[in-house]
Amino acid sequence: MTLLTSALNGTITSEMEQVAVREGVTPEFIRQGMAEGNIVIPSNINRKNITPLGIGKGLRTKVSASIGLHGKDTSHSKEKEKIETALKAGTDAIMDLSAGGDMDGMRKETLSSASVPVGTLPIYQAMVEASQKYGSSVKMDVEEMFEVIERHAADGVDFLAMHCGTTMDIVERAKSEGRVDPLVSYGGSHLIGWMIANQRENPLYEQYDRVLEIAKKYDVTLSLADGMRPGCLADSLDGAQVQELVVLGELVRRARAAGVQIMIKGPGHMPLDHVKATVTLQKSLCKGAPYFVFGPLLTDIGVGYDHINAAIGGAISTWAGAEFLCYVTPAEHIGLPDAQQVHEGVIAARIAAHAGDLAKGRKEDYQWDLDMSMARKSLDWKKQLELSIDPVRAAEIRKTRNSGESTGCAMCGKYCAMEIIAKYLKIEKHSC
Repeated sequence: MTLLTSALNGTITSEMEQVAVREGVTPEFIRQGMAEGNIVIPSNINRKNITPLGIGKGLRTKVSASIGLHGKDTSHSKEKEKIETALKAGTDAIMDLSAGGDMDGMRKETLSSASVPVGTLPIYQAMVEASQKYGSSVKMDVEEMFEVIERHAADGVDFLAMHCGTTMDIVERAKSEGRVDPLVSYGGSHLIGWMIANQRENPLYEQYDRVLEIAKKYDVTLSLADGMRPGCLADSLDGAQVQELVVLGELVRRARAAGVQIMIKGPGHMPLDHVKATVTLQKSLCKGAPYFVFGPLLTDIGVGYDHINAAIGGAISTWAGAEFLCYVTPAEHIGLPDAQQVHEGVIAARIAAHAGDLAKGRKEDYQWDLDMSMARKSLDWKKQLELSIDPVRAAEIRKTRNSGESTGCAMCGKYCAMEIIAKYLKIEKHSC
């Protein structure tokens, strides 16, 4: 019995209880949210070392970090270092997006070294294996693609990202509308290339019931990605993107009817004034399914700083109703991130998630900020560093950029306004 089926039958599982404790809500709140499709707990039946994680309405917004083998400059050891870095920085989930090398080995290593939910995008491996076997990814055999999907699920992957809603009708619409940047989804573009070359409908859409059978067999959560996600502001909310959302909404309904948990991933680039409308549209068309947001990036010119670009978009998206943020690193668009950039991406996404949760009015999230404010008021530097979202970085800056004053900040030193006022108002403060 899948977790969703249990929730629909009124049964509270151990996974629901664990998530409830971590979130500070009742197990019934989790069960009801899952039954309604507003909450998912990605947890493959073959995973033994996972800590259950709840994603969805009424819960803390979560963050995912991506790693994976790509090209000759990556290796298992480098990607494992990135996994360790992401986990230390506080990521809630890992996506292994390997597209080369020993992909099976990398996936198994990711699953064994991380206790958080792990997601993959099977089409990457299916296309690579087709290229190796036939000389071109467009010669991929559909049966072999489904074998790769089941291989990932059998290994214990908790959520599978797939482009099940990208149909030939939608591809033709994108062509007729004259997009500025037609396709930016790596997996989506390869799948569409296969569809065009073979003049065939998307097999993930055509044989969606088969996808659901695999997901149900291993209790895998589906993460339906949008092949038509906009890659530039000019294409945001165009007809192809919206039409795909309509199709995804129907696929959400079918997944729930089959007892399969599901969330939606998107959307990419968009102007700031489109964020709330996009999230609202997704929530309406996809029946409240959790929204796994990539970015979004609010400008096309943030090269080298797209972790900041995405953090702004992520905070607004969270406030508007998104529940899961895919991190973006400073290397986005220009190269593969190193471990330090992975760290920066996770921290930026966590700040965005927390800011969005505060805007949602989650009272339990205010305590962290209140504690920091109290530490600042009392000039308790040790406590401030402990409470910062990146204590190591904060301590480093405090140590290297402070003027040496034992109290006060680097800006004011002995003339610290807070210290002077505290003395005047006779407010008790802690020593530094």
